[in-house]
Amino acid sequence: MKKLAIFAITILLTVLSTNAFAQQKNEGKKANMIQFFQYLQGINDRDAILKYITAMAYIDNLYVDSVDTEKMVEASLRGMLEKLDPHSTYATPQEVKAFNEPLQGAFEGIGVQFNILEDTLVVIQPIINGPSEKVGIIAGDRIISVNDTSIAGVKMQKEEIMKRLRGPKGTKVKLGVIRTDIKDMLTFSVTRDKIPMKSIDAAYMIRPGIGYIRIGSFGATTYTEFMEGLKELKKNGMRDLIVDLEDNGGGYLQAAVEIANEFLAANNLIVYTEGRTTPRQEFRAKGNGIMQEGKVVVLTNEFTASAAEIVSGAIQDHDRGIIVGRRTYGKGLVQRPIDLPDGSMIRLTVAHYFTPSGRCIQKPYEKGNNDSYARDLDNRFKHGEFTNADSIHFADSLKFETLKLHRTVYGGGGIMPDHFVPLDTTRYTAFHKQLAAKQIILQANLKYMDKNRSQLKKLYKTFDEFNAKYQIPDSYINTILEEGKKKGIEPKDEKEKTKTLEYLRPQLKSLIARDLWDLNEYFHIWNENSDIINKALEVLKTDTTF
Repeated sequence: MKKLAIFAITILLTVLSTNAFAQQKNEGKKANMIQFFQYLQGINDRDAILKYITAMAYIDNLYVDSVDTEKMVEASLRGMLEKLDPHSTYATPQEVKAFNEPLQGAFEGIGVQFNILEDTLVVIQPIINGPSEKVGIIAGDRIISVNDTSIAGVKMQKEEIMKRLRGPKGTKVKLGVIRTDIKDMLTFSVTRDKIPMKSIDAAYMIRPGIGYIRIGSFGATTYTEFMEGLKELKKNGMRDLIVDLEDNGGGYLQAAVEIANEFLAANNLIVYTEGRTTPRQEFRAKGNGIMQEGKVVVLTNEFTASAAEIVSGAIQDHDRGIIVGRRTYGKGLVQRPIDLPDGSMIRLTVAHYFTPSGRCIQKPYEKGNNDSYARDLDNRFKHGEFTNADSIHFADSLKFETLKLHRTVYGGGGIMPDHFVPLDTTRYTAFHKQLAAKQIILQANLKYMDKNRSQLKKLYKTFDEFNAKYQIPDSYINTILEEGKKKGIEPKDEKEKTKTLEYLRPQLKSLIARDLWDLNEYFHIWNENSDIINKALEVLKTDTTF
């Protein structure tokens, strides 16, 4: 029974570390135990917690076979959280690291953008001033070995390759590289470093006087990146701005608040949070933003969520700008990260997000029914919401008013745009979808760039020159069509082929621009084919709400 008692105490201390008393866990086990039992006295159903601890202890001591206690605890934690809401989750230490890296704005590694071409890693671009560029690795290089272990021709998973390339700052990694026109393998010793991850995908002048900024996510460096882009656009004569939040899944609340602050007047409410045991907390504008003048259009779609919805809702509620696109995802639950002793984490929902007018951003959900919640976007598509605004119905009880012009807006989950732009379901033909699904387009792009990169750089010294003069050659298109034919993928008729090529040519040109320069240039080309972008430009000219 001694082992049983020790195990039970261990479980008690583990549970303790997950609640509010965890802040005092360094004061000693005795204090922790006293606090924990005081905690038990105060909760409604302490018998249930003791029941769980007792069951775990007996399983560990008496079960017929050996027990992996760690896996059992993880499974039980996941099970508990699944019964609460769709966004309360448990993450292992590895999952925590993978989740945090994009938000923290950096990871540690060798600093290359790459893709896999025929089972070989091909460098798309080395990060500027990154460790790989510093030792001479260039775009088009093939990395075939890492620390003398082959990674080419062995069907190694992309995740496993990344694991080998990444590592703590200051550590060295030996890379074997094959380069076009050089007979022997090259060897580079790369010292890993902290590699920045940008969250601003693009910032450029989309029309005279009109700037465009696309925010990919809200991370630790987003506000700094956003301000750099905003100031540069202002230098270039920007008066009005398009903020693209399409496909932005959210991130840090603080980053969203800082960006919204740039548009709003002093003391304007940006967002507030409130929960059962979490008192109302308000976030307000300071009045020191540099974009309080000029027209603003925010672009959204069904994948715009969380922090991105906070920015959209604040700008709409204060009548500071116009929302264009489709209804946002509807993630308005506030998660508190709770670190566990082994580096794992619980992200526990503690409150809701509300827009300045009082709208709850979170869409309805049924506790414990995560499957239904996960199918929500599919259901919205089937009901016609993505293609027809009339398919979206709101109850009168969900009516709210904007705070300045008293326009009607609706709660009930997500942010409904002021100007709806239907999803063009005819643009992606079945033929194109099959080509993309079989990675024929991606592989063709990699091969084309591998063969033509040097010549393209010689021909087009600047992006503007490339954008104005470059046309996708017919030979490139024929390569894709022939590869599709080999795999039994062909258009059903000439009409489908023509429709596919109308979409494919700008897609390929965008990919080439990305590989020669960066995402900024990719969106510069691709946006010209976007219905939402074109609607935003029209709204800036014609909407009198501003």
